[in-house]
Amino acid sequence: MSTTFFILLQLSILAYALVAGVFLAFSDFIMRSLALTGGAGGVEAMQVINREVFRWVFMALFLGMAAVSLVIVGYGATNLAHPSGGMILLAGLLYLIGCFGVTVFFNVPMNEALAGMNLSEDATRAYWTRTYLPRWTFWNTVRTLACGASAALLLFGLLSMTQAQAAALQDVVR
Repeated sequence: MSTTFFILLQLSILAYALVAGVFLAFSDFIMRSLALTGGAGGVEAMQVINREVFRWVFMALFLGMAAVSLVIVGYGATNLAHPSGGMILLAGLLYLIGCFGVTVFFNVPMNEALAGMNLSEDATRAYWTRTYLPRWTFWNTVRTLACGASAALLLFGLLSMTQAQAAALQDVVR
Protein backbone atom coordinates (compact mmCIF):
# COMPACT_ATOMS: atom_id res chain seq x y z
CA MET A 1 0.00 0.00 0.00
CA SER A 2 1.34 3.40 -0.89
CA THR A 3 1.97 6.01 1.77
CA THR A 4 -0.55 8.31 0.08
CA PHE A 5 -3.29 5.69 0.21
CA PHE A 6 -2.39 4.80 3.80
CA ILE A 7 -2.83 8.46 4.78
CA LEU A 8 -6.08 8.65 2.78
CA LEU A 9 -7.45 5.71 4.77
CA GLN A 10 -6.41 7.30 8.07
CA LEU A 11 -8.09 10.58 7.12
CA SER A 12 -11.16 8.66 5.99
CA ILE A 13 -11.49 7.06 9.41
CA LEU A 14 -11.54 10.53 10.95
CA ALA A 15 -13.97 11.85 8.36
CA TYR A 16 -16.39 8.94 8.82
CA ALA A 17 -16.25 9.51 12.58
CA LEU A 18 -16.83 13.26 12.21
CA VAL A 19 -19.87 12.75 9.99
CA ALA A 20 -21.17 10.15 12.46
CA GLY A 21 -20.73 12.68 15.27
CA VAL A 22 -22.82 15.30 13.51
CA PHE A 23 -25.58 12.78 12.87
CA LEU A 24 -25.34 11.51 16.45
CA ALA A 25 -25.92 15.02 17.79
CA PHE A 26 -29.11 15.29 15.75
CA SER A 27 -30.44 11.88 16.81
CA ASP A 28 -29.40 12.28 20.43
CA PHE A 29 -30.57 15.77 21.35
CA ILE A 30 -31.09 18.27 18.51
CA MET A 31 -34.26 16.71 17.09
CA ARG A 32 -35.64 16.12 20.58
CA SER A 33 -34.96 19.77 21.41
CA LEU A 34 -36.62 20.97 18.21
CA ALA A 35 -39.64 18.80 19.02
CA LEU A 36 -40.00 20.59 22.36
CA THR A 37 -40.35 24.01 20.73
CA GLY A 38 -44.03 23.48 20.07
CA GLY A 39 -44.09 22.90 16.33
CA ALA A 40 -43.57 26.13 14.42
CA GLY A 41 -40.29 26.93 16.16
CA GLY A 42 -38.88 23.48 15.45
CA VAL A 43 -40.05 23.53 11.84
CA GLU A 44 -38.54 26.96 11.25
CA ALA A 45 -35.25 25.99 12.90
CA MET A 46 -35.03 22.80 10.82
CA GLN A 47 -35.81 24.70 7.63
CA VAL A 48 -32.92 27.06 8.42
CA ILE A 49 -30.59 24.17 9.29
CA ASN A 50 -31.45 22.43 6.01
CA ARG A 51 -30.58 25.58 4.04
CA GLU A 52 -27.38 26.31 5.95
CA VAL A 53 -25.95 22.78 5.77
CA PHE A 54 -25.18 23.34 2.08
CA ARG A 55 -22.86 26.26 2.83
CA TRP A 56 -20.40 24.74 5.26
CA VAL A 57 -17.64 22.25 5.78
CA PHE A 58 -20.05 19.44 6.61
CA MET A 59 -21.42 19.22 3.07
CA ALA A 60 -17.95 19.11 1.54
CA LEU A 61 -17.00 16.38 4.00
CA PHE A 62 -20.23 14.45 3.48
CA LEU A 63 -20.09 14.55 -0.34
CA GLY A 64 -16.32 14.18 -0.49
CA MET A 65 -16.49 10.99 1.55
CA ALA A 66 -19.00 9.54 -0.91
CA ALA A 67 -16.39 9.92 -3.66
CA VAL A 68 -13.58 8.67 -1.44
CA SER A 69 -15.76 5.71 -0.42
CA LEU A 70 -15.88 4.62 -4.07
CA VAL A 71 -12.08 4.49 -4.04
CA ILE A 72 -12.13 2.62 -0.73
CA VAL A 73 -14.62 0.08 -2.13
CA GLY A 74 -12.42 -0.40 -5.19
CA TYR A 75 -9.35 -0.96 -3.07
CA GLY A 76 -11.16 -3.38 -0.79
CA ALA A 77 -12.57 -5.30 -3.76
CA THR A 78 -9.13 -5.74 -5.31
CA ASN A 79 -7.64 -6.96 -2.01
CA LEU A 80 -10.26 -9.49 -0.92
CA ALA A 81 -7.64 -12.23 -0.57
CA HIS A 82 -6.74 -10.71 2.78
CA PRO A 83 -9.40 -10.34 5.53
CA SER A 84 -8.63 -6.63 5.73
CA GLY A 85 -9.83 -6.22 2.15
CA GLY A 86 -13.31 -7.33 3.14
CA MET A 87 -13.41 -4.95 6.09
CA ILE A 88 -12.23 -2.06 3.94
CA LEU A 89 -14.75 -2.91 1.21
CA LEU A 90 -17.57 -3.13 3.75
CA ALA A 91 -16.56 0.20 5.32
CA GLY A 92 -16.92 1.99 1.99
CA LEU A 93 -20.18 0.23 1.11
CA LEU A 94 -21.70 1.03 4.49
CA TYR A 95 -20.99 4.72 4.00
CA LEU A 96 -22.29 4.73 0.44
CA ILE A 97 -25.49 2.82 1.22
CA GLY A 98 -26.16 3.49 4.91
CA CYS A 99 -25.15 7.13 4.96
CA PHE A 100 -25.17 8.63 1.48
CA GLY A 101 -27.97 6.45 0.08
CA VAL A 102 -30.19 6.90 3.13
CA THR A 103 -29.65 10.65 2.94
CA VAL A 104 -30.58 10.83 -0.74
CA PHE A 105 -33.59 8.51 -0.58
CA PHE A 106 -35.05 9.27 2.85
CA ASN A 107 -33.78 12.37 4.68
CA VAL A 108 -33.49 14.77 1.74
CA PRO A 109 -37.03 14.13 0.41
CA MET A 110 -38.41 14.80 3.89
CA ASN A 111 -36.28 17.96 4.11
CA GLU A 112 -37.58 19.15 0.74
CA ALA A 113 -41.18 18.51 1.78
CA LEU A 114 -40.62 20.45 5.00
CA ALA A 115 -38.93 23.33 3.16
CA GLY A 116 -42.06 24.02 1.14
CA MET A 117 -44.43 24.11 4.10
CA ASN A 118 -45.99 27.17 5.68
CA LEU A 119 -45.20 27.54 9.38
CA SER A 120 -48.70 28.70 10.32
CA GLU A 121 -50.63 25.78 8.81
CA ASP A 122 -51.97 22.92 10.92
CA ALA A 123 -50.89 20.46 8.20
CA THR A 124 -47.28 21.57 8.73
CA ARG A 125 -47.44 20.91 12.46
CA ALA A 126 -49.10 17.55 11.84
CA TYR A 127 -46.42 16.56 9.30
CA TRP A 128 -43.71 17.75 11.68
CA THR A 129 -44.92 15.80 14.72
CA ARG A 130 -46.42 12.68 13.15
CA THR A 131 -44.15 12.09 10.18
CA TYR A 132 -41.02 14.19 10.02
CA LEU A 133 -39.71 13.91 13.58
CA PRO A 134 -40.03 10.13 14.00
CA ARG A 135 -39.07 9.11 10.45
CA TRP A 136 -36.30 11.64 9.90
CA THR A 137 -34.76 10.79 13.26
CA PHE A 138 -34.99 7.05 12.56
CA TRP A 139 -33.19 7.39 9.21
CA ASN A 140 -30.70 9.79 10.76
CA THR A 141 -29.90 7.17 13.39
CA VAL A 142 -29.33 4.66 10.58
CA ARG A 143 -26.86 7.15 9.07
CA THR A 144 -25.15 7.57 12.44
CA LEU A 145 -24.69 3.83 12.86
CA ALA A 146 -23.51 3.38 9.27
CA CYS A 147 -20.88 6.11 9.58
CA GLY A 148 -19.68 4.84 12.95
CA ALA A 149 -19.46 1.28 11.63
CA SER A 150 -17.62 2.54 8.54
CA ALA A 151 -15.03 4.25 10.72
CA ALA A 152 -14.61 1.15 12.90
CA LEU A 153 -14.38 -1.27 9.96
CA LEU A 154 -11.87 0.92 8.17
CA LEU A 155 -9.81 1.22 11.34
CA PHE A 156 -9.83 -2.55 11.92
CA GLY A 157 -9.08 -3.21 8.25
CA LEU A 158 -6.17 -0.81 8.25
CA LEU A 159 -4.78 -2.29 11.48
CA SER A 160 -5.12 -5.81 10.13
CA MET A 161 -3.41 -4.86 6.89
CA THR A 162 -0.50 -3.11 8.59
CA GLN A 163 -0.03 -6.02 11.00
CA ALA A 164 0.05 -8.46 8.08
CA GLN A 165 2.55 -6.28 6.23
CA ALA A 166 4.75 -6.01 9.33
CA ALA A 167 4.65 -9.80 9.78
CA ALA A 168 5.55 -10.33 6.12
CA LEU A 169 8.44 -7.90 6.44
CA GLN A 170 9.72 -9.77 9.51
CA ASP A 171 9.61 -13.03 7.56
CA VAL A 172 11.69 -11.45 4.78
CA VAL A 173 14.24 -10.11 7.26
CA ARG A 174 14.68 -13.56 8.87
